[in-house]
Amino acid sequence: MLFRRDAFAVDRLPILNEKGTIDTPLISEPGQNFMVRVLRDAAAPVTLMVTGPLTTVAQALDIAPEIESKIQEIVWMGGALNVIGNVSKDMEPGQDMSAEWNAYWDPIAIDRIWQTQIPVVMCPLDITNNVPLTVEFSNLLARQRKYPISDLAGQCYALAISQDYYFWDILATAYLAHPEFYQLREWETEIITEGISQGRTKVKSGGRKIQAMDKVDTAKFYNYILQQWAR
Repeated sequence: MLFRRDAFAVDRLPILNEKGTIDTPLISEPGQNFMVRVLRDAAAPVTLMVTGPLTTVAQALDIAPEIESKIQEIVWMGGALNVIGNVSKDMEPGQDMSAEWNAYWDPIAIDRIWQTQIPVVMCPLDITNNVPLTVEFSNLLARQRKYPISDLAGQCYALAISQDYYFWDILATAYLAHPEFYQLREWETEIITEGISQGRTKVKSGGRKIQAMDKVDTAKFYNYILQQWAR
């Protein structure tokens, strides 16, 4: 995403219900250009953590294909392998519910990544479906609301407790800190880029090999998150 200096009238934003203001940095460099610059300057290959569409990574590779050697692996929250997706017909008429949102948003970008030799570790809906926001977790979080981060998280999650909500991005990012909590499984896949299955990460023999988070120790995961927010 490109943030242009002329896109904002001011660079100081008021804080809701507070007297102070927030100084917001004005950024004029596209994300893909930033990624190219940082990877070119990297002394060693870098792991990319992506919790949205793979658009920026794909665009960076188009700009500078040589940076592929600077990417050690991509850990990506996206895709649905052997479960239904979360792009419903109500949200996107004409779709068959096989795609996950981050994949549906830009399947062409995923296909671009799939054409590289970059190792990919996916955190698909298959595993995130196992880590819902539960009443039990919310109660534990409420007990440590004396900590500012826990208090903020608790207020945010209170808005979602009445609906099906899962720790999508948090489960993916926790892998970087504690890969030992997870079991990975290799799959051969292809990306459907158009039609009613647009964005589907299809399991297909002979397809592009990726690693997917297959199982997680849920007790250790939930405890880790609570510990991280107790500060």
